[in-house]
Amino acid sequence: MQRQLIYSAVKELDIHASAEQVFEHVASKNSTISKATVYRNLSLMAGCGEIICIGNFDGIRHFDHNCHRHYHYICRACKKIFDVEGDFSDICDRARDTVRGFDVEDYNISFSGICWKCRDSA
Repeated sequence: MQRQLIYSAVKELDIHASAEQVFEHVASKNSTISKATVYRNLSLMAGCGEIICIGNFDGIRHFDHNCHRHYHYICRACKKIFDVEGDFSDICDRARDTVRGFDVEDYNISFSGICWKCRDSA
């Protein structure tokens, strides 16, 4: 039940939530769940592919319920994370060609810059 609450929170938030944001969302619905339980289950769920951990931005891990292959754009100003659709699979071929004998098993690509809202408000 706790795991389902945590997954639902990641999906409902739909913001590439941090573990703290997930905890706050879950705790607002179930005050008996501990922060350690949320953090542990997020790691377990990411490890088995139920959700993905999209990286550590500014020292904070973020989680995504969207598990199909996609990438991310992080705004340096507001810190919001956006999905980027596209095919960058040729990067694996280039990486393999650059480092001989290395087998690419996975990769994570993120782009950073200033989003349109922050650019327009400057």
